[in-house]
Amino acid sequence: MDDKEQYARLFNDIDSQALIILGVTLVSTVLLIIVSQHGLKWLANRLHGQLRFRVFALVPLTRLLILITALVIAVPVVIEPSMRNMVTLLGALGLAIGFALKDYVSSLIAGVVSAVELPYRPGDWVNIEGTYGEVKHVGMRTVEIQTPDDDLVAVPHLKLWDSAIHNANNGGTSLQCVASFYLHPEHEAGRVRKALRDVALTSAYLKFDQPIVVVAEETPWGTHYRIRAYPVDPRQQFLFITDMTVRGKQVLSDLGIKPALLPPGAALESQDVTGR
Repeated sequence: MDDKEQYARLFNDIDSQALIILGVTLVSTVLLIIVSQHGLKWLANRLHGQLRFRVFALVPLTRLLILITALVIAVPVVIEPSMRNMVTLLGALGLAIGFALKDYVSSLIAGVVSAVELPYRPGDWVNIEGTYGEVKHVGMRTVEIQTPDDDLVAVPHLKLWDSAIHNANNGGTSLQCVASFYLHPEHEAGRVRKALRDVALTSAYLKFDQPIVVVAEETPWGTHYRIRAYPVDPRQQFLFITDMTVRGKQVLSDLGIKPALLPPGAALESQDVTGR
């Protein structure tokens, strides 16, 4: 009976020897982590080029290896290394890991769905929860987006389940750009509309086989004009918008048309990065 009880027990009796081993393991682990982290960072800061970033990449990996080694030493001291106990421990560990990695698995499944439905593909310009840019790589777990500020953002595929995916060109070369102008209400609207259309029509970035539309909207503080047109290449969108904005301001100034004056505290409607 005593043997069965001893076999069924999960934890060992913690005596002075076990406490010494656990204490030495804990102190050694802390010291090794501190030394390795500072040592690798010190070494990386004295290197240059790609080698510097490779050494920096070893910092979290080294810390993980030290922690795993410490667990391998400490667990047999605390837990009786029997088959039953190992099955119990591995089952609890598997349950914890499964719960912790549920979002990871969800992203992998969403990655399979994205490969079939193609909500984005390399070369698309997308907006996912405020992150706008060009899709550079579609992996199994994430989609990599390069923003206009040259940041590379990894967005998990699980955003497919509950977020709107805004795709500006959807696998094609046509991407609509919008340049906005806010004018004083006292002006000849037809003249302004024609002038703004000519601004887009004379741009070096214009894609001529797509329509040019000038949209006007009357507001309490003035008139809001939008030039909707398409650049030759989606990557030229910001150059195209800047070109239309700069030359449009000059044309309107030459026509003697004043910009709108917003009352204190007034705010323009929010727009996305493409000016829509």
